[in-house]
Amino acid sequence: MSRAPDDVSKLTESTYKIVMEQFNPGLRNLVNLGKNYEKSVTAMTLAGKTYFDAVSKVGENAIVSPVSRELGVVLMEIAEAHRKVQLEMEENFKRFHREVIVELEKKTEMDVKYMNATFKRYQSEHKVKQDSLERSQTDLKKLRRKSQGKHSSKYEIKENEFVETISSRQMDMQKFIADGCREALLEEKRRFCFLADIHCMFSYQICNFHEKAKEIMALKLPSWQEKCSDITKVPDTVMTMIEELSTTPEQSPLVERYNRNNVESSVPPPAPPLKAQISPLANMFNPEPRSPITSSSDHNSDQGSLGEVSLSRSTSQSSGLNVGRKHRVRTIFPHTAGNNQTLLSFDDGDIISLLIQEEKDGWLYGELERTQQRGWFPSSYCRPYTEPAISNSNLGTPVRSLSVASLPGQEEEPVLLPPPDYSDDNPMVPSMPSPQNMRRESVRHSQAETDCHE
Repeated sequence: MSRAPDDVSKLTESTYKIVMEQFNPGLRNLVNLGKNYEKSVTAMTLAGKTYFDAVSKVGENAIVSPVSRELGVVLMEIAEAHRKVQLEMEENFKRFHREVIVELEKKTEMDVKYMNATFKRYQSEHKVKQDSLERSQTDLKKLRRKSQGKHSSKYEIKENEFVETISSRQMDMQKFIADGCREALLEEKRRFCFLADIHCMFSYQICNFHEKAKEIMALKLPSWQEKCSDITKVPDTVMTMIEELSTTPEQSPLVERYNRNNVESSVPPPAPPLKAQISPLANMFNPEPRSPITSSSDHNSDQGSLGEVSLSRSTSQSSGLNVGRKHRVRTIFPHTAGNNQTLLSFDDGDIISLLIQEEKDGWLYGELERTQQRGWFPSSYCRPYTEPAISNSNLGTPVRSLSVASLPGQEEEPVLLPPPDYSDDNPMVPSMPSPQNMRRESVRHSQAETDCHE
């Protein structure tokens, strides 16, 4: 398509104006938008890191669970994969800043100055050539007006010279316009090509980024999906534990204690092999002669301790009110078991329920009501005990219980306590004070009581 020189010149000028008035301002706008793009991507990667850090924390919590351990590992692996993707994205946008944003800034600043100078040069040269051509055309017109007179042949040579000059200047003008238009169009295309080229490089980077992200994700994605596809799947160890719980019920602590108590009640620990010594103090509180009581077993001989006699008397005096109850005794001396765990420790005045009614070699087996502990203890350290008298009109005369403090025929006297532990010679037998020391202490207490009455 052929165009007139004036049209081509207008196209050249419009091309320069498009570059200076549209393209370069557009580049400035791209630089600003690119910086905003970088900020948004940085904020997105930071938010992504925070988010997947939280996913990893949830995975760490799931690892503790026996049934969700595999899913916790999956969550942590997903978070780690996304961290790698975020790092790749950060690297790509660092290159985007270096190769796109920085280059656009430099090219824009340089190109504004260059295009302004080029356009001004084109306009000035075009004007000079246009003025020269117009002068030659004006001179030719003047010469032709003069040649219309008498001597036309006189101006013919000069006219031919002007025509040749005008033709030469027109050709030069057309060539200048053509070259200027081609240069302007090439400058415009060069700038658009630069802009497209740097964004093609960025597109290659993004493509590589997505390929790496695909490799990172696609490598483990099937296994992740497989582990979370079946919600009813439970590890074998957990299933075994559940089956054991469903088939073997666990007994509560109360049941275990009840069974243990029953076992202990039915099968008490063996009695100490040595016969318990009878405290001489026992005769001070029981002036009645001791009578041996035979046990139900033929092999248990020599069981005539004071404790069993007192227990028999206490049972006969209860008038049938304690039927179905365990026999109970009150301790009159403190007793320390020492290192022997089969013996029972207690203080003065404690109440013990007898679990075995028969005495064996001076030992009784019972349970201390204050601490619920069980064990063997010397029968001479206790006295029978019954509940206090109950006053009720329906029951008639109150029932008088027998206690240590109100034994018949005795007055209250201070009790001389034996040593609380066993002797070094025989750790199974409690040590007792000698009769001489006992009589000396009894006389001293009687004298003290007489002085008090006076």
